[in-house]
Amino acid sequence: MAHPLEDMRALIRGAPGADRAAVEAVRRRDCELTKPPGSLGRLEHLVEWLAAWQGRSPPDVRSPLVAVFAANHGVAAKGVSAYPADVTLQMVANFAAGGAAINQICLAEDIGLKVLELAIEVPTPDITEEDAFDEVGLVATMAFGMEAIAGGTDLLCIGEMGIGNTTVAAAIYHALYGGEASDWIGRGTGVDDAGLARKRAAVAAAVARIGGERDGLEILRRVGGREIAAMAGVILAARHQRIPVIVDGFVATSAAAVLHAVDDHAIDHCLIGHLSAEPAHAAVLARLGKKPLLDLGMRLGEGTGAALAASIVRAAARTHAGMATFAGAGVSGPSGGTH
Repeated sequence: MAHPLEDMRALIRGAPGADRAAVEAVRRRDCELTKPPGSLGRLEHLVEWLAAWQGRSPPDVRSPLVAVFAANHGVAAKGVSAYPADVTLQMVANFAAGGAAINQICLAEDIGLKVLELAIEVPTPDITEEDAFDEVGLVATMAFGMEAIAGGTDLLCIGEMGIGNTTVAAAIYHALYGGEASDWIGRGTGVDDAGLARKRAAVAAAVARIGGERDGLEILRRVGGREIAAMAGVILAARHQRIPVIVDGFVATSAAAVLHAVDDHAIDHCLIGHLSAEPAHAAVLARLGKKPLLDLGMRLGEGTGAALAASIVRAAARTHAGMATFAGAGVSGPSGGTH
């Protein structure tokens, strides 16, 4: 008898580890560069992270990609968002026309952009009433996400678009981490107090329905969404293909969280691009042991925070690779007493 979720769990648990030799090579070169040790702060750690997961030193970012996954959710009919579900399809058209924020950031930073639609015209079932997927449907959706990097990239940024998906992400977090529904919800696209109450009720009902389930993939199957499943798939595929990943905000992090629940090393190759203005994001990141790169008060989604973070990662890699060494520049090193 086939067990598609077990096959997916095996892929998660069997993912390759970091390339420690590449990290050590970066550290050796860093000691020779024309700067005091540690003076570039977190940029130096970003170069090590990039080398660890690209498997080369010096690491390089030549073809970064933002992949935005778009889907609709049956729970949106419960009035949990300030916008109607039609906006998902309208925003996909806006992406195609080059009119969204992520288009402008990608243009400014010379980053590739893919927008992947997941049956937008057929929302997943209302998670307060029934499961989002059966096992085959979940695995197929994750497999769709895996294909997003088929064209090649050396740094992947993931983002999403889907009216109602902060409710879905909050349900995932509530199921994974417990507490009260109110611990995990925020105003998303700007819902009013009445909408926030409906959102709280929807998250509580969805999680109560699944009766204490704690398995990451089962939680994704029962209260997730297509764009979240696809992002989980592409994070996993990137790991197997040695592609570092920058995760966007509150919703995108839920895709990483379900993988982390299966194996707490499953997202070691992931950097969190920014801290979302959604209040629960910081609590989630604490549980994942992740420190976001940026904190700009953003809550748009679309991969915007991840793309901005990618520009910093690229600059870090370029700095490490392009700086002169003390010997090459004829600059006295630390032992020489001048710098």
